[in-house]
Amino acid sequence: MGEETIKGLKKKLLREEIEDKIIALIKKTPYEIGMRLPNEDALCSLFDVGRSTLREALKSLESRHMVSIKQGSGTYVESLSPVDIYPLSILNVRDKLSAALDLADLRLMVEPHIAAMAAVKADDKQRMEIKNSCDLVECHINDGEDYLRYDIAFHSAIIHAAGNSAVEQLIPMIDTAVMLFVNVTSRCLKAETVKTHRAVTDAILSKDAYGAEMAMSMHLIYNREMLSEMYKENRSKKVGLNSSDEFS
Repeated sequence: MGEETIKGLKKKLLREEIEDKIIALIKKTPYEIGMRLPNEDALCSLFDVGRSTLREALKSLESRHMVSIKQGSGTYVESLSPVDIYPLSILNVRDKLSAALDLADLRLMVEPHIAAMAAVKADDKQRMEIKNSCDLVECHINDGEDYLRYDIAFHSAIIHAAGNSAVEQLIPMIDTAVMLFVNVTSRCLKAETVKTHRAVTDAILSKDAYGAEMAMSMHLIYNREMLSEMYKENRSKKVGLNSSDEFS
């Protein structure tokens, strides 16, 4: 998986994340059909995202007939539910799961060792950054709020704390892996995330390299097992559909 592929995937996942947030905003407010959404500046501020990503998300929702973008006027709600361009989305999900599994394997190879390095090399400030990120993930999960940005910050803080400039080059790939896992699993394993993040954090704070390595391994094994099960399930569905086509 090349660098450009990683960048493209990360950009796509971020756009999809903003799409989900716009849909949630429309349903939660709630907006009625024909009502105008807040302007771009307000939405960028609300979602903490750049203008180009927001525009891509809005254009995607327009193609799914949920919003209508009127030049010089604003964005209006066209439907309360987006039209799924690919009703079963099996190929799309399968491709994402395949990429997610590849990234999960990579993470299992490197992140446990990075956590061990962080336990040994992190200074007091870096240890507090890891703890604060861990606390924010747990707080947002417990409150039922979006925790993705803090999850990414948690893993990035550990990589920075490892004190290796070569390892830091992995941050974009790890960020993408976290985003992709959250995207394809619909934020499952919340309890496991809280538990294993806390175990990793406690080990790093205690300067326990072996404990940090084992806790990170457990965290990533939970993730990979879920992805593997989802991948098998989607393969079974695809086989079932192909069988149905043969007899139709």
